[in-house]
Amino acid sequence: MNEQEQDIFFNIINRFVGSYSREASRATKNDTAREYPFVAMDTRQVFEQIRFVGEQLQLNPDESTNRNFKFIDVGCGIGNILLIAEQFGFDVYGIEKDEYPFQVATRLIGDNRVSQDDIWTYDKYDAYDVIYYFRPFSDREPQLKFEKLIEDNMKVGAILIANHKNSDAITKDGRFKKLSERLPIWRKLHS
Repeated sequence: MNEQEQDIFFNIINRFVGSYSREASRATKNDTAREYPFVAMDTRQVFEQIRFVGEQLQLNPDESTNRNFKFIDVGCGIGNILLIAEQFGFDVYGIEKDEYPFQVATRLIGDNRVSQDDIWTYDKYDAYDVIYYFRPFSDREPQLKFEKLIEDNMKVGAILIANHKNSDAITKDGRFKKLSERLPIWRKLHS
């Protein structure tokens, strides 16, 4: 596929995701003064991030052994990130508390893969090999608290894809190593 064909493909995907994003914003039950409703990340960026992580883990989408790598999208919205990760061979899961996007995600991914949980009370972050998020909080303080929660509770060896982080403390945290100069991706080296 050449670059022009790839652009067409991504533009079509972004139009579909954008449509669901607008619907989710209208139907949100989130406190939008503090939390974002579902907002879609550009598919090109997500694709590049997940491809990079797949290369780090030496995934081959055609091999069923890849399914041993568990991927979670924290605040998964409609499940669009999970669809991409699944195509790369990950065993995908998501959590979403907002009703409308949660319903869409369960239809796309399956109700056994998406749970309607709150990120503050979810207690299985240490079960995943890859944790993905796209900044869930509009307020800085809860966002910082959320970032620390994830970083403290993810397992050693896990990879974090953290879009729109508020804190750069991870860069000075000896537990983590940044895996890419350009992409917001880190690996937890020790607890």
